[in-house]
Amino acid sequence: MARIAVRALLALVLLAVLATVGTFAAVNRGGRRQTEARLGADPRLDAPDTFPIPKVEAPDVVGWPAGVTPTAPEGFAVTRFAGGLDHPRWLYRLPGGDVLVAESATSPKPAESVVMGVLSWLRRNDGATRERSANRITLLRDTDGDGVADFRSTFLKNLNQPFGMALLRAAPPYAVEPDARPGTEVAFYVAGTDGVWRFPYRLGETRITAPGRKILDLPAGGYNNHWTRNLFAAADGSTLYVTVGSGSNAGEHGLEAERGRAAVLQVDPDGGGARVYASGIRNPNGLGLQPATGTLWAVVNERDVLGDDVSPDYLTRVRDGDFYGWPWSYWGHHVDDRVTPARPDLVARALRPDYSLGAHTAPLGLAFSTGTAFPPAYRGGAFISEHGSWNRGDPVGYKVVYVPFAHGMPSGRPRDFLTGFKPDPGGSMTYGRPVGVILDRAGGLLVADDAGDTVWRVRHADDTVWTATRWR
Repeated sequence: MARIAVRALLALVLLAVLATVGTFAAVNRGGRRQTEARLGADPRLDAPDTFPIPKVEAPDVVGWPAGVTPTAPEGFAVTRFAGGLDHPRWLYRLPGGDVLVAESATSPKPAESVVMGVLSWLRRNDGATRERSANRITLLRDTDGDGVADFRSTFLKNLNQPFGMALLRAAPPYAVEPDARPGTEVAFYVAGTDGVWRFPYRLGETRITAPGRKILDLPAGGYNNHWTRNLFAAADGSTLYVTVGSGSNAGEHGLEAERGRAAVLQVDPDGGGARVYASGIRNPNGLGLQPATGTLWAVVNERDVLGDDVSPDYLTRVRDGDFYGWPWSYWGHHVDDRVTPARPDLVARALRPDYSLGAHTAPLGLAFSTGTAFPPAYRGGAFISEHGSWNRGDPVGYKVVYVPFAHGMPSGRPRDFLTGFKPDPGGSMTYGRPVGVILDRAGGLLVADDAGDTVWRVRHADDTVWTATRWR
């Protein structure tokens, strides 16, 4: 008994020391401001920071004060499309204009180590983890066309951390036309953390009650927030793309545990033909087709604990057979010495991403700008939500940026588009954190704010408010 008591005392002392050091790391920002030199197609990369205690500046989520909204550029208006949600993560627009929101959260779990336990404690109010995940999809409808959802319904429930959604016809041709009429029989797909499910659905209905069928098993859970599984349909509907983040930071659990992970998968609408489409992508989330070229793009969260500016999170093309280096290398051929065994042959194969969004910005949502509702300066490029990360002395992200495109490729630095999620950008106090982004039927931008339990809408002042008939 005495031996057990001594061990318990030593464990408590160790925890206290680590908590003190971790708290010091949290308040000792000492980080570098993110400069433009670290963004874009040719970013500056510093040597990794090998200091054993990671810098931590976890957000302290306090919620939005009454009457306060995020801030958009001059000429744009921001309104609350829907509030009172339960950790809204991802958005999907149905052909009639209804908006689906996946409400799901990180579930509490035992820490992988004492250090990770201390880091989890420091991040206890970051808005990511909740005692329970709502595990549902809610339908939002604006019946009078004023830009505010005035009807909501539980569309699907009892899911397992739902995230990505897609809609296809039940048989070829699979693509669903934007003007498909109510009553059309289709198949609704949702990606949970452990698989992709398919449900029968009729357009216009406000809920699904028929049982679904699991068409694809996926490895569940993952390091930090890598439980999210996005889902995206090819333009012709003939295939689905599924994102699966890594189960570790940099392969520390062994590469066998990463089978089928850190990748974008491809699967047929019936669940057959599943295979790895692109790999070495640590944590891909948002997917989208660049409108001028039809090429698939993704935003990706890179690895932690290599310093404030290593390694860059990024926006890049995703093509069949692409390999982006994880876990052996980052940003092309920059070797991560923590990974064993070394694989110089795979490092030599690794592609350099197309566009740096800066280290630890945590990009999640991606929506290409189409239509004419926004001014020309905000057409043809990509809106990207940056959720923000704990692993930087001087926090970055916590905003939506716009990346201009020209000739099918990013052109110029990202521009701040929706800010104000942190009242003091260098401090810990946080009102909300942006995740999913989509364009609504009228061309406005909808932004899911998971920590703020809100979906925001951004419209340009010159755009007229749509009518209910236009919306429906």
